[in-house]
Parts: sequence; C-alpha cells; structure tokens
Amino acid sequence: MTLQDHRTSVPYTGDERATLTAMLDFQRDTLALKCAGLTPDQLRERAVAPSALSLLGLVRHLAEVERGWFRNTLNGERSRSPWTPPGSTDWADFDVDEADVDEAFAIWREECARARAVVAAAGSLDATGTHEGETYSVRYVLAHMIEEYARHNGHADLLRERLDGTTGE
Repeated sequence: MTLQDHRTSVPYTGDERATLTAMLDFQRDTLALKCAGLTPDQLRERAVAPSALSLLGLVRHLAEVERGWFRNTLNGERSRSPWTPPGSTDWADFDVDEADVDEAFAIWREECARARAVVAAAGSLDATGTHEGETYSVRYVLAHMIEEYARHNGHADLLRERLDGTTGE
C-alpha cells in the first residue's frame, strides 16, 4: 500500500524556532501517516507479543506526552489524562481494547494544537516551565519531543509493516 505523504516540510536553512517546530510537526505528521487507512481493530492490535504496544496506544501515549510537557510543564496547568482512572497515577494510554479511535485521535490533535499555542505564547525558546522541581526551556521540550516522536515513529513503522506490509519514511 502506498500512503499519501502530506507531512510538514522542514526548512533546510530556517532559524532555530522554525526548524524545531517544523521538525516536531513533521514527526507528528509521520505518526498520523503510519496510522492512515487502518481499521479501528488494526489500530488496536498489539502486533508484537508480548508487548502491549499498538498504534492506537502510541497515539494515546503521545497525546499524554504532549499534555505533560507543553500544558503542564511549560504552561503550568494541572491537566489530567482522560484515560487515567480518578485517584490513579498510572497512565492507561496503552489500554486500547475498548478504546474509541475517533476520541483518541481528536484528543491527540487537540493536544498538538494546544502545544503549538503554548510554544507561540512563550515567545522565546529560553522561556521556562517547571516539573517536580526541575526547570525546562521551551528549546529543551521541543528537542525532547522530536526525540520522543522519532523513537515512537520507529515503533509505529514496525507495527504498520507487521499489520499490512506498508513501509516507508
């Protein structure tokens, strides 16, 4: 299967902000591309036993990572996961057997949009936020998120190939 590639272009000579934000959007778009055209059951499928990893679990996990770094750390919110039971500190992002695919993608897209807004409002890449007594710059969070997506997109590539043979960038 050939997927339509509509990922964000990354400037080869852009300034630091343009490069970091475009690269993160490229990685976000890559995750969406890896999930494109699959059924809800395929998105939920744990394709590599005994791991609980699935494409839908990755989408939910990355929504949580977006929420944690951008809204909670950089923006000082106390936003909680919609998938973590009240009173629990465990993330339930990989519990996808009964997960609503449309809901997961809507929440992930909303968290990406909110993250973009937090970065835009921060102004400087040197702006900071805190988490558990540690201070992080916007620059660090953008770089970390690129790494987080790149690592999980590698997982997504293997999961997708296992599901239907589709490979690609």
